[in-house]
Amino acid sequence: MKAVRLSIALGAGLLATASAQAQTWPERPIRLIVPFSPGGTSDLIGRVIGQRLAEGLGATVVIDNRGGGGGTIGAALTAQAAPDGYTLLVPHVGLAVNETMYAKKQYNALKDLAPVSLLGETPNAVIVGNTLPVKSMQDLIALAKKQPGKLACSSAGIGSAAHLAMALLEYSADIKLNHIPFKGGGPSMIAIMTGEVAFSIPAYPTAVPHLKAGKLRILAVTGAKREPTVPDVPTVAEAGVPGYEFGIWFALFAPAGTPKPIITRLNQEIVKALAEPDMREKLARTGVNAGSSTPEHLGNHLHAEVAKWAKIIKAAGIPIN
Repeated sequence: MKAVRLSIALGAGLLATASAQAQTWPERPIRLIVPFSPGGTSDLIGRVIGQRLAEGLGATVVIDNRGGGGGTIGAALTAQAAPDGYTLLVPHVGLAVNETMYAKKQYNALKDLAPVSLLGETPNAVIVGNTLPVKSMQDLIALAKKQPGKLACSSAGIGSAAHLAMALLEYSADIKLNHIPFKGGGPSMIAIMTGEVAFSIPAYPTAVPHLKAGKLRILAVTGAKREPTVPDVPTVAEAGVPGYEFGIWFALFAPAGTPKPIITRLNQEIVKALAEPDMREKLARTGVNAGSSTPEHLGNHLHAEVAKWAKIIKAAGIPIN
């Protein structure tokens, strides 16, 4: 009985400590890790969400871009950080993909990260350089079939959203492309504009500024439905690849063990922020459809996505690192 009473007392003490932490938190700047280089969609979302969290929490939020390893470097830093609410992570679907793609990474997303909330989702887009002599998806696929394994397609890195979208296109359209991985979405876009590669399938928001500036052209979007901001652009499925569908979700995570009151406070701030019309409009202008969730829903979603992408990666023959 003494042991039981001691255990209860210790548990109560931990809960009291966590509650006290939540009441005084945040007392110093919060580091928001974006696991990709500046210029990509995760970076855009991280900066919008970071600014809004700073306002809601009354604290400084510092964006820390830690690109590399398809997002695993930034995720590992978060997983290994102190679970005190001062380190957060804004990953995308790659967090689930990497559970299969990277066998030797230094963390387990399902065990070492605490879900906070979904942030939104976006389709990818098939983007080509202005000098590429194609006007449609049919033209692009025909060109790829004429040059098996030669048509260069850039991405933000192995296992990135653009890489997965490309692999799915190869599988669905029965073509072979030349994948050229870069260290982030920004460099990947530059490679298309300079003619170093022929095209890419990045997250739509990554390409929006370059499309508006007339530096790149869009052939199709990868979602099940057309993107509201470019209603005249067909989906890949409509444009000649039946059954093709790909999209990216974004979310907020903390290190596992972060006190529940802090997770709850963060979730409340995200839910409130993403319900505001101006925030939804701001994200919509970049091509992101805003949407929050409970921590429990995000946790279940991550489990389902890990299982789903494990099957797709094996079916597509993507090499495991």
